[in-house]
Amino acid sequence: MKQMIAVFLALFFLLSCSKEVEIDIPGFEERVVVDGSISTGQPPLVLLSKSKDIYSETTKDAFLAGFVSGAIVTVSDGVNTVQLEEICSDNLPVGTEALAASLFGVNVEDLEKYHLCAYTSFNPLIWGVVGRTYALKIEVDGKTYTSSTKIEQPTQLDKVYWVPELEYSNYGKSWATLSDAAGQYDAYMWEVKRINTGSDGQPVDALFKKVFAPVFDDLFFDGLTFSFNFENPMSYDDKTVEDKYKGFYKIEDTLVIRFSKMDAQVYEFQEKKYAQLFTAGNPFATPTNVPTNIQGGALGVWAGYSPSFDTLICKP
Repeated sequence: MKQMIAVFLALFFLLSCSKEVEIDIPGFEERVVVDGSISTGQPPLVLLSKSKDIYSETTKDAFLAGFVSGAIVTVSDGVNTVQLEEICSDNLPVGTEALAASLFGVNVEDLEKYHLCAYTSFNPLIWGVVGRTYALKIEVDGKTYTSSTKIEQPTQLDKVYWVPELEYSNYGKSWATLSDAAGQYDAYMWEVKRINTGSDGQPVDALFKKVFAPVFDDLFFDGLTFSFNFENPMSYDDKTVEDKYKGFYKIEDTLVIRFSKMDAQVYEFQEKKYAQLFTAGNPFATPTNVPTNIQGGALGVWAGYSPSFDTLICKP
């Protein structure tokens, strides 16, 4: 009996003990966000915006109001230094509306409603060249932000091919074989679009789209040759595709695959960004902080890419 009373008292005191925990949540500080890239044979492209408080409204108007204009943006390859031109959505060159809409994430019809600006250059002296390092400098609101990125040597896929699913002989995934170079760090990104024509006579996909997990590095396969597959990312938003065929390419689809190399800092940003996107709203997911390669207090990334291209006709 005495033992039971002792156990009861011990449990009573343990359960009655509590400690108030105070968490000091830092206040919100608005910061410049950089989304910049340069690829082989392509001009640099830089989008600037302002970060948002997690508790602020999340309407489209609030998002689009965050884009930044009036900055001085320069890019240098160590020999040539070029100030980028500011091009805004309400004054676009004819024929560039679809591309601009995809960059800003809005419908073409909405472009003229907002003053959304990007920075680029039509001077080929500062377009991407394999092996060169590109320095970025941004001056805005009295502050200066800098970064640099290298366009790595590209890696060509050994082969690409289509394999039908056992259940659906007319549907399958795209496959590729890659031989990774030994003894060096390599990171890759996979993007795709279909170029077979639709009922209107135009290619069914105007722009490249990233797959579910588009970036990976060679941490676990350095120097190896292996095969892998990727799904059809366009099918998930296509209401004409039955659910059972989501993720697959149809027989006779013709794909262009853009397989890009990037440096380690760019990979770290992209890998953490997509990890955060995939786990958003999941209370059991590990919190992810997206790194940045921008110096001076800004967020975001300045990314160099060296793509190789392959065409795949979906036939067994």
